[in-house]
Amino acid sequence: MNSVTQPFLRPGRLAVDDATDLPTIHSFGQLSDFLRSAVADEDSRAFSESMGALAAQAEAVAAMLRADRDRDSAGPLLMDMLTVLRQHRALVVNLGLAWRGLYEYAAYLQALNNFRVLIGQWLQPGPWDRDLAVTADDFALVAWRTLGEGMLLIDMYEQWLQREQDAEASALGELEAPQVRRVLQWWQKLRR
Repeated sequence: MNSVTQPFLRPGRLAVDDATDLPTIHSFGQLSDFLRSAVADEDSRAFSESMGALAAQAEAVAAMLRADRDRDSAGPLLMDMLTVLRQHRALVVNLGLAWRGLYEYAAYLQALNNFRVLIGQWLQPGPWDRDLAVTADDFALVAWRTLGEGMLLIDMYEQWLQREQDAEASALGELEAPQVRRVLQWWQKLRR
């Protein structure tokens, strides 16, 4: 790994291929593993776990569609995907104001809604259709796009959180030593 990308890698950050400058995640399982390690706070942990469940279900659906697109075989997995998607969306809707204030929040909700609508359309039976109307590649494309929107939201939230922490630290740094001691004493009293 070259020295240019090395300093930017920390827990919760994607590893980048030196040759392509693209992330090294190539499967939904790898994405799920990454999400478990990318935790900034309690909301991030819950969001990451929920996205990990979404990625795991997407992996199962894509594998099934590669093997068999028969409605009776793959349909129940797509129904399970809808359930996981609805649960994840409910978690996203209940995130705090800091999340909802980000531009990417609305884009991610839209991506989740679009994914849900597409799954509903794919499950609609056509006359004489035994196979689902979706291929594994089409499904994976929409799943990756949706999960990518979620990863962008996580990244933007972490950046916002870091800016807030930096601003808080710099505000304390500008105080005189006696003021800092009083602030820290006050803070300790609040925590008890």
